[in-house]
Order: sequence, then C-alpha cells, then structure tokens
Amino acid sequence: MMRCPYCSSPQDKVIDSRPAEDYAVVRRRRECKECHRRFTTYERVEQMPLMVVKRDGRREPFNAQKIRNGILKACEKRPISIDTIDKIISDLENDLRTYIMEVKSEEVGKLVLKQLRKLDEVAYVRFASVYRQFKDLGSFVKEVKSLKKRETTPR
Repeated sequence: MMRCPYCSSPQDKVIDSRPAEDYAVVRRRRECKECHRRFTTYERVEQMPLMVVKRDGRREPFNAQKIRNGILKACEKRPISIDTIDKIISDLENDLRTYIMEVKSEEVGKLVLKQLRKLDEVAYVRFASVYRQFKDLGSFVKEVKSLKKRETTPR
C-alpha cells in the first residue's frame, strides 16, 4: 500500500505512468485523494540475489566484480580489450539468470573457461590454473596438451 508522503493517506490515484531506466523501472505520478498533493513513485522488479555455492559449502552472493578481476588477471598483457572482457561478463550474467537461486562456483568457472577458450589460449590456461587449482607442473602440462589436442582436432 502506498501512503501519501504529506498526509499519510492510503488513498491516491495514478495520474501518469511511464517506463524509466530502459524499462527496468516504472515511474508513476500520483495524486492524493485527501490533500490533493502530487508525488512520484518508482516501481522496480525485486530480484532475488543469486547465491554462489563455494567448494567448501559456503554460500555468498554472486559478485561480478570478482569474476571481472579474475578475467582481467588472466588477460593481463594479452591483446584483449576491456569491451571484450565486459561482454564476457555480461554474457556470463545472462547465462546465470537461468539458475533459480543458487549456482555452484564450479559452474561459474566452467562458463568463464568456455568463453576464454574461444578468446585466447594463454588467458584460458592462466584462468584454468587458478580455477582448477593445479597442484603441480604435471597437471598444468596436461591441461596445455589437452588444449593443444582440441586445437588440432577437426571440428
């Protein structure tokens, strides 16, 4: 229930309604039926936060900035523009909207790796080394060989 900010009456009427902020918000101009003063309200869809389930079972809200930092570090000194990185993050967020409330951190990592594999091999291996937590040089070499094999395999 909306109350008039001047007299606290719950009775009002909508005079004008229009979309704002690229249709993400509805702006409504209202008039109080008691004091006849006008005021504006904004309505937006309440989005439930997407929770990321970490490997140890902890849950934390999805943070696109953490993903961005990881991708930036993987793409350091590579010929990859910030616009391209922002596109990856935007695509990732759109993909994650299909999850209802929770997503495993492994899924987030897989989606990032999928994008980086198409973009840049070095960035892919850098990100994979952190994401897959390579314990030794052997696992690192195995990943590079796997990447090389995919490169030479006809699609």
